[in-house]
Amino acid sequence: MTGRERMLKTLRFEQPDHPPHFEVMFELEHEAFGLRFPDRNIWGTCTASEKERLIGQCMEIYARIVERYQWDALAVFWPWSDPDGVVAARKTFGESILIGGLVGGTVWSIENVRDWTEFSVDMMERPEVLHEAARRMHLTATEKIRRLADAGAEFIYLPNDVAFNGGPFISPAIFHDLVTPYLTEQVALIRKLGVIPFLHTDGNIMPILDDFLATGAACLQSIDPMAGMDIAAVKRRCHGKMALMGNVQCSLLQDGPEEAIRQSAHYCLEHASPGGGYIFGTSNTIFPGMPLENYEYMLKVYREWCAEHRQ
Repeated sequence: MTGRERMLKTLRFEQPDHPPHFEVMFELEHEAFGLRFPDRNIWGTCTASEKERLIGQCMEIYARIVERYQWDALAVFWPWSDPDGVVAARKTFGESILIGGLVGGTVWSIENVRDWTEFSVDMMERPEVLHEAARRMHLTATEKIRRLADAGAEFIYLPNDVAFNGGPFISPAIFHDLVTPYLTEQVALIRKLGVIPFLHTDGNIMPILDDFLATGAACLQSIDPMAGMDIAAVKRRCHGKMALMGNVQCSLLQDGPEEAIRQSAHYCLEHASPGGGYIFGTSNTIFPGMPLENYEYMLKVYREWCAEHRQ
């Protein structure tokens, strides 16, 4: 079974030979391979020939990541939201893995609030101002979504952090009015274009989980255990409606010990993988500063589990 086949089977809530795995971002390329992705700020100013060379540099690193860590999918994160990166990835990997792209900042979220006092006053007194900004974000997002779909993206990942550890960044009622409609439209567009929609948020979203389900997204990533998100409980709510990805606790991958990493990985696999609909991964990304050996230990646990439970 190829990685692409494994991903598609999982997203259909069918039982694959083992749960697929990939990470939304991997930023330990120097530690792993002695290579570096291009500076993220260079893409907007490089020439066409320079861009082609830089994308080739990215593809070399992606190929090494996919080969060493046996990823089943790749969301092209450098260059960000760029159709040329998706085209190159489809050419590099063919039909072996599922290829996608990312579009961030598509709705009101924690990272989009610049002035919390002004935002709070607008919520209460001038909601039309926030909706006007939401529509601008939405239009920008839909343009990027269409370009990625035209380039051959098979899935599109929408990262918007809308919760803290204690709960959503705005009340569930306001979230339902200010965020859900736009996110739902974006998911519907992605599906209309024949592409698979993924959503991401950190934090505790249990009070707004039904809103995420209502969007019609294929998969939700993070399922943040540091915010008290129990993947077993989320699976019971979502199975057959929306697949899940992640939940191996990033703070443990940062600090260890190995036994705690093992326990976190086993909990995800035991409770989320039965019946399909689960993609194994961390509760965020493989970020700078995380000890590479901890990620590799997590994968050792995963492979041992898969060998014991092979279908």
